[in-house]
Amino acid sequence: MGVNSETSTYDVVVIGGGPVGENAADYAIRGSERTAVIIEHQLVGGECSYWACMPSKGLLGPGAALAAAQALPGARERLSDVAPDPSAVLARRDTITSGRDDSSQVEWAQNAGIDVIRGHGRIVGDRKVSVGDRHIRAREAVVIATGSIASIPPVAGLREALPWTSRDATNLIDIPERIVVLGGGVVACEAATWLLDLGVRELTMAVRGSRLLPKDEPFVGEMVANSLTERGADIRFGTELDRVERPDAADSGYGRLHGGPARVTLRGSGDTLEVDEILVAAGRAPATADLGLGAIDLPDTGPLTVDDHLIVSGHPWLYAVGDVNGRVALTHMGKYQARVAGDVIAARAEGRNLDSSRYSAFADHSAVPQVVFTRPEVAAVGITEQQARDDGVDVTVADMDIAVAGTYLLDPEYSGHAKLVIDRARDVIIGATFVGAGTAELVHSATVAVVGEVPIERLWHAVPSYPTVSEIWLRLLESLR
Repeated sequence: MGVNSETSTYDVVVIGGGPVGENAADYAIRGSERTAVIIEHQLVGGECSYWACMPSKGLLGPGAALAAAQALPGARERLSDVAPDPSAVLARRDTITSGRDDSSQVEWAQNAGIDVIRGHGRIVGDRKVSVGDRHIRAREAVVIATGSIASIPPVAGLREALPWTSRDATNLIDIPERIVVLGGGVVACEAATWLLDLGVRELTMAVRGSRLLPKDEPFVGEMVANSLTERGADIRFGTELDRVERPDAADSGYGRLHGGPARVTLRGSGDTLEVDEILVAAGRAPATADLGLGAIDLPDTGPLTVDDHLIVSGHPWLYAVGDVNGRVALTHMGKYQARVAGDVIAARAEGRNLDSSRYSAFADHSAVPQVVFTRPEVAAVGITEQQARDDGVDVTVADMDIAVAGTYLLDPEYSGHAKLVIDRARDVIIGATFVGAGTAELVHSATVAVVGEVPIERLWHAVPSYPTVSEIWLRLLESLR
């Protein structure tokens, strides 16, 4: 320890200041005399606030609003343009992200009794963390909530071309006329949606698999692909990048074009595209490197293995929440884990037992909700029919287009689809998927049904309001009679 070093002690030390870390610290000390500190080397508020959930939905909202107005006679006649104004959209995005100024998030933490230390936290021993010359000891727990980072596939010349990742796409300043999007998952599909809204002239999606959004029911990817294609996207399935050439690549900052045009050669076809930018949306990896995990005999790559209390195996004082544990890479599920972990830390500090279900993150296994804000929207929870059958579950399904009075009122030509997967033996829903405008607001009712294991017979008495899109619940139940 150097002569200028400083040592501090807190009950709870959290490495990572995103919403997941914030929730873990808050729940661990709320209503008590315990102390907590968050260590963050970038922005308090994390990926979600500045580079992911919030800015992406800010970019997607105006296009969705115009599409909704365009669908309704009486509204469409008042529209002067069906495309959003790019400068206004980007200005709104900057308002949502506070121009990447995290002072309000720091103020929230301080008001919650949580200290904030700027710097890179590293574990140096049991319950011990260093930040530069500063040494911090945790009485009760250390929580790792460092999230994940974008993965760059090992394609010749790709890394050297300095491609965009999701951080650039959500913080774009320069709108490329021609772009290739590598990937077919949530980030790729949402980014393609807003890039087309903002005026990208040529958008090519290089998708390794045979469909978009492959973790969802097959009709999901088909409907999203059809919509993107109708809007001008060129989707190449079964396609990977073979090599990339960009001789004048330049690190010009988030959302700027990273140099001049790039030549992208596609594997298999040998086609070569000249594009202004490349967006890599090919997955993410847990941010575990350079955390000092070797000091406590843990690997410094890959996810941290945890139990349902979010405790790292073999280290009863160490917790890992959010993307870093590799269970579910969704902000709301990370926050859920953080709430559970915080409650566990508080209970253990106070000598209470952990028998209650509130101390177990069991929803991660089979009741994960997600919304994909493409057009059409995708909302799903639980498992797909194929996943259920692969698990040996005897299932029946309710599967139909969404066509009720509420959808006609949204759009006379509304297009949507819904599917329920039901465990035949238990007569409960284990999966639900909705595609169509306005379906994001249907997923929580499905989540309650899945988590609560509500029998189908009982769901008949959950009456949907008329005339709303939720009336599809009645139609689905009728199909099971």
